[in-house]
Amino acid sequence: MPAVFPMTPEQEVTKIGYISRSVPKNIDLKEEILRMKKEKNAVILAHYYVDGEIQDLADFVGDSLGLAQAAEQTQADMIVFCGVHFMGETAKILNPNKKVVIPDLNAGCSLADSAPAAEFAAFKAQYPDALVVSYINCSADIKAMTDIICTSSNALKVVESIPKDKQIIFAPDANLGRFVSKKLDRELILWDGACIVHIDISREKLAKLRAENPDALLIAHPECKEDILLAADYVGSTTGLLTFVEKSEHKKFIVATEAGILHKMKIANPDKVIIPAPANENNFCACSECPYMKMNTLEKLYNCMYYEMPEIHVPEETRIKALKAVKAMLEISK
Repeated sequence: MPAVFPMTPEQEVTKIGYISRSVPKNIDLKEEILRMKKEKNAVILAHYYVDGEIQDLADFVGDSLGLAQAAEQTQADMIVFCGVHFMGETAKILNPNKKVVIPDLNAGCSLADSAPAAEFAAFKAQYPDALVVSYINCSADIKAMTDIICTSSNALKVVESIPKDKQIIFAPDANLGRFVSKKLDRELILWDGACIVHIDISREKLAKLRAENPDALLIAHPECKEDILLAADYVGSTTGLLTFVEKSEHKKFIVATEAGILHKMKIANPDKVIIPAPANENNFCACSECPYMKMNTLEKLYNCMYYEMPEIHVPEETRIKALKAVKAMLEISK
């Protein structure tokens, strides 16, 4: 007898943000996802922070810059974005005529949430002569109020491209902003936002871990707090951290960023010891994990591709304004 569902797929997405239907027990999820990808001419883009089993299925795995570049270049009819909501929005901003879907609309971002559009607009109005550089981890509404988007991979390059006599508002990540400001010896007007994953790395536990592993290098993402960055042997973007470990002659590393990066890092460096930086006790995991990224599951990915929803939509007026800022970043990053 066919299953009876109390709600249509559209109603499920409206109510809970994802398709909640149980997938058939007799199918190979990975095989079916790959089959549908080919059948629907879809491309699967995944961030380094999602579960390894999804990374292994993706056509492209990368950081925010790499994913934006991949989204801009794809010839697929449907973009399936395994990451968080703002990443899906970025793909839609770049591809208004393609269908963009994500496994769970609830996969948000604490950093993006830290910059509500109305509050940021009021903040921006205080500095009418300033250019706005926004970290890509922000909503489409914030991107629409931005002159140039940046990522942790190119933030230094983006800020350096702006004349030194020009005021710059940097949003929403204050830790990345402070890092850029000190590196370039340039004053920035900072919006006070932060990523819950990176600021939840425990200083005390990290100090103990380093004492237990004196031969390990500490590498950190610039979204971490300043004291961790000052103590780090290397500070870099997600891709920068991967490249550093691969090229380094050292054999042991403590990695201060979201623990999902360890999947690719260990595959690329099977002979090296890679240890995730510890989170505070109130974190649900001993390491630093993003609860939003972990909302991406194989079951949700299957349903997302089968029903082609939840779909990302960006109002056209917002999209056009945001596109200018995203394109400015992509041009600088060539």
